[in-house]
Amino acid sequence: KSIGDITELKVIDRSQLILDIFARRAHSKDGKVQVELAQLRYRLPRLTGKGTAMSRLMGGIGGRGPGEMKLEVDRRRVREKIALLEKQLKSLSRARQQRKARRVAQGMPIISIIGYTNAGKSTLLNNLTKSKTFVEDRMFATLDTASRRLRFPKERDVIITDTVGFIRNLPKDLFAAFKSTLEELEDADLLLHIVDISNPRFEQQINSVEKILSELSLSEKPVLLAFNKIDLVDKEEAEAICTRFKAVSFSALNPETFQVLINAIEARLWPLK
Repeated sequence: KSIGDITELKVIDRSQLILDIFARRAHSKDGKVQVELAQLRYRLPRLTGKGTAMSRLMGGIGGRGPGEMKLEVDRRRVREKIALLEKQLKSLSRARQQRKARRVAQGMPIISIIGYTNAGKSTLLNNLTKSKTFVEDRMFATLDTASRRLRFPKERDVIITDTVGFIRNLPKDLFAAFKSTLEELEDADLLLHIVDISNPRFEQQINSVEKILSELSLSEKPVLLAFNKIDLVDKEEAEAICTRFKAVSFSALNPETFQVLINAIEARLWPLK
């Protein structure tokens, strides 16, 4: 017997757990379409029957699977739904392209904040720009891209964009769905890679992010590595890590620590000015 049969509990794998969490975090139209598409692509080859078997597949944590799907849905109807969502995603992608074109026309440099999930990217965006994007101290709090304007000295403005948190071994279908969101990184003049210095596995997380950048053909993009949460580690340890990785450090919760980061960004964007 399976573990589920023995315990009478729902048993899901890592991919389905990530999908269920993402379903709870999606707020925008883009995010909801991407998550539902990834869910259906993941579940389609696993639809082997009806009744209780399909109920387990379509339920999700807290019933957060594709809402309108009923137990009697078959592969044909799921494929039709996938085709519809793919069409919607293309339309949303065109809208993003138009927004990007307007930003490029304004002639402002674009900074994209990237990093492993829960590194503090949204908190940094909020405190740098004094805006309010969704922030929570947990995995995958941000699924929807947010862009803000940031003014530097000498009245120079940039567009700074938050992105979905990266994760190692991201399920293939989920990576494919969110690739459309991450395509905004292609137009970035600088990738600001935020790392949680207090996480004992931060080196693995750096490698995971770099691997995803490689898969997106973005390895040649200029990257500024910045360690967040320095308030949670020893000062000398933080300095040693920054020296080793040729990075800067700050605490997203403390704007007084931002100056070194701002100076580093400025030096990358306007090196001779």
